[in-house]
Amino acid sequence: MKDVMTKIICFANNKGGSGKSTTASCVGVELARLGKRVLLVDCDGQMNLTLSCFSEEEVFSFVKEKKSVFDALFEGRTEEEVTVATADEGLYMIPGSPRLCDVELRLAASPDKDAVLSRFLAGIAARGFYHAILIDAPPTLGAWVRGALRSSQFLVIPVEASPWGLYGLANMLEFCAEVAKQNEDLTLLGVAVTKADERKKYFKQTMENLRALKGVRVFETYIHVDSHVEWAQENSRPVTVWAPRCRAAEEYRKLAKEIWKYAGR
Repeated sequence: MKDVMTKIICFANNKGGSGKSTTASCVGVELARLGKRVLLVDCDGQMNLTLSCFSEEEVFSFVKEKKSVFDALFEGRTEEEVTVATADEGLYMIPGSPRLCDVELRLAASPDKDAVLSRFLAGIAARGFYHAILIDAPPTLGAWVRGALRSSQFLVIPVEASPWGLYGLANMLEFCAEVAKQNEDLTLLGVAVTKADERKKYFKQTMENLRALKGVRVFETYIHVDSHVEWAQENSRPVTVWAPRCRAAEEYRKLAKEIWKYAGR
């Protein structure tokens, strides 16, 4: 029997370095702490989301044991065979794989390339076990990311508060609007500002430019530059777990609640 209505949220930006993986992992662990059952899905061949919760040794073992979204979609592995529990209660993950780096070539030969991922995730959502499925998409705008958006109900775009942070955002918004024609359930939930430094003049300009976008929510909570984030990455833990009292951890905690306020309705 269906337990909950699963919400699928994709974290995507075609510009690298925007904080997608960090945001997805921190939001995921904080939703789990709120009593939600959360599945993280690492769709990026760089595997940063996986590395945010597991050591390199553990990640290498996942690759060897074929525990990844790639193996589920293209090697016939089942959901149960590729899903791993994290150290945080209520938080699960389907790891990424280096083989995702050439996933576009795989999809090129598929007649329904946009639906490969969506069918798989729809099956997971239909069980009603997870309250949320969070997808970390790679910084591209190809068929793979299109499939991730077709799988989702909501899109969160992390944007770095830097002079180059807004580059490509217009393309991302246009891409989202295009996919929404195929997936009427897809909604742009909002833009999450990361790596903010209010001492810099460009921060104010970045925020003004974002808030001037019509029909685009900019989350009230933004994430400041904080060295604890890098140290948490070094230790393969979300910063909200590794340094729970640091500034970024507090902000990610608030951002998770803000995201769920809109997505969890």
